[in-house]
Amino acid sequence: MSNSWPSTPHSSLPSGALRLKALEALLKQRGLLEQARSLTQTQSQAAPAFQRFRERYQNDLASFVETCVRFRPGHGPAGYQLRVLRALPEKRRVAVRAPHGAGKTAIAAWVILHAVLTADDVKVPVTASAWRQLTKFLFPEIHKWAGRLRWDLIGRQPFSQVELLTLALKLGPTCEAFAVASNNPALIEGAHADKIVYVFDEAKAIPDGTWDAAEGAFSTGEAYALAISTPGEPSGRFYQIHARKAGYEDWFPIHITKEEAIQAGRISAEWVEQRKRQWGESSSVYQNRVEGEFASQDEESVIPLAWIEAAIERWHELAERKAWPEFTGVGVDVARSGEDKTVYALRHKLAIRELRSYSRQDTMTTVGQVKGILDAFGGKAIVDVIGMGAGVIDRLREQRYTALAFNAGAKAEGKDRSGELGFVNLRSYAWWHLREMLDPAFDATLALPPDDLLIGDLTAPKWRVTSGGKIEVESKDDIKKRLERSTDFGDAVVMVFSPETDAERGLNVFF
Repeated sequence: MSNSWPSTPHSSLPSGALRLKALEALLKQRGLLEQARSLTQTQSQAAPAFQRFRERYQNDLASFVETCVRFRPGHGPAGYQLRVLRALPEKRRVAVRAPHGAGKTAIAAWVILHAVLTADDVKVPVTASAWRQLTKFLFPEIHKWAGRLRWDLIGRQPFSQVELLTLALKLGPTCEAFAVASNNPALIEGAHADKIVYVFDEAKAIPDGTWDAAEGAFSTGEAYALAISTPGEPSGRFYQIHARKAGYEDWFPIHITKEEAIQAGRISAEWVEQRKRQWGESSSVYQNRVEGEFASQDEESVIPLAWIEAAIERWHELAERKAWPEFTGVGVDVARSGEDKTVYALRHKLAIRELRSYSRQDTMTTVGQVKGILDAFGGKAIVDVIGMGAGVIDRLREQRYTALAFNAGAKAEGKDRSGELGFVNLRSYAWWHLREMLDPAFDATLALPPDDLLIGDLTAPKWRVTSGGKIEVESKDDIKKRLERSTDFGDAVVMVFSPETDAERGLNVFF
C-alpha cells in the first residue's frame, strides 16, 4: 500500500480537534500510529505548564519526588532517600549501598522518571548485574511510580502506551530511558544526548567494562550516574568506589544503615533479629543483606555466598522460561528433635525446583508424603538414614520404591577435584561435591531456589583439612550448637546431589 497522502482537498477535511483525530486515524491505517502519537506528544510538551514544570524541577530531584509524586497518607520518601536525591545533581556520581528492602529500587525509578520528564534531550541507559533485575523489579517499579505522578502539577497527560513500554520510557525522539544488558558495554558507550544519566542497579556484580564504557560521557557533556546495590564480596568496581580506592574519588558513596531503614519503616526490627538468628551476625550473608556492608565469605566456610546467589539467578531463569528438566529424585532430611523440620528437596537434574518443609512428624506421615512425590514424578528418594530416617527407608523399600540411604558418617572413597584430598566421611564428601558443582570457575549450571533458609544453611558449615590429608566438614550437631539451629534445608539439597548414592559405580546416579 502506498504511503502517499490522499487527494482529499484541504478545505474538505474536518477542522480543529476532529481534524487531528482524522489525521491519527489515517496514520493508524497506514501503520504510522506511533508517529501520530509522537506528533500529539510534541504538541503536549510545548504546553506552557509543562515547560514551567521542567524549569522548576530540572535540577531539584528531591522536590520533584516530594511534590509531584502522590504517596499514601502517612507515607513518603525516607530521609536517606531524599539524601540520595539531593546528592545526585550536586555530586553527579553517587553509589548507594544498603540493606535488603531499604527502598533502593524506588530511588532509581524516581531518578529515571525525573530525568525523562525534565530534560529536553536526555538518554538514560539502565543496566543491572542480571537482566531479571530490570524486567522483574526496576521497570515494574517505574510503571508503579508513573501511575502515582501528579500530572496536574507536571502539566501534561499521563504517559501513553507508546511512551511507557515494558523496558523503555520514550518521550518524543530526544528523551528516552532504556534497558541495557550489563554484558554489552557498547550500548552503554553509544548513548549520546545533551544530558546522560546512567543507572546501575544491583551494581555489585556489574562487569568493569560496563562501568568504563560510561566514562566517555563524563569527559564532555552533562552526565550523571547512580549505582545502587546490596553489597557483596569486597571486590569489583562497586566495592572499590565505596572503599575509596585511588581513581574513584569523584564518586560520592552513601551507606544506608539498617538503623535508618528500621526508623523509616522500610524493614522491621523483628526481621533483623530473625535473620541474625538464622544466619549468624558474623556471617557474610547477614553483613551483606542486613548491615549493608561488604563481607567476604569466611575462608573456613564450605560454599561462598556469591556462588549460591549465582545459582539462584539460574533458578529464576529456568522459572521464567518454564524450562524445568525431568524430575530425578527427592532428598529427604528427616526431623530429629525439637524445632527441626523434615525437608524435601525436589531435584530436576541440575536444578532444585522446590523445597518443602514440615514440622516434626511421625514416620508413616513422612513415608506417605515421599510416596506421593514418587508416585507423581517417579525417580528415587535419598533419605538421611540416621535416627527416624531408618524407618522411612525401610517402609519405602517394603513398598518397592527406590530409596537410597544417606549415612553421613559412612566412609567415603572419593577425592576432591584436584585428586589430592580425600574425605573423613560421606557428609564431608557430599558437601564438598556440592561446592564443586557450584564453582563458577568450572562453568557451574546448578540452579537453586531463592530461599533464605537454604541460603543460610549452605553458607553455615565450616571445613578443615586433617593431618591425614582429608577434608572434614563441620558436623550437623556442631553447627546446631554454634548457631542454635539445624541446617535441614541445606542437608536435603546436599543429599540429593550426593556423589555416592550408587555404591557400585561411585557416581551420582542422577547425572
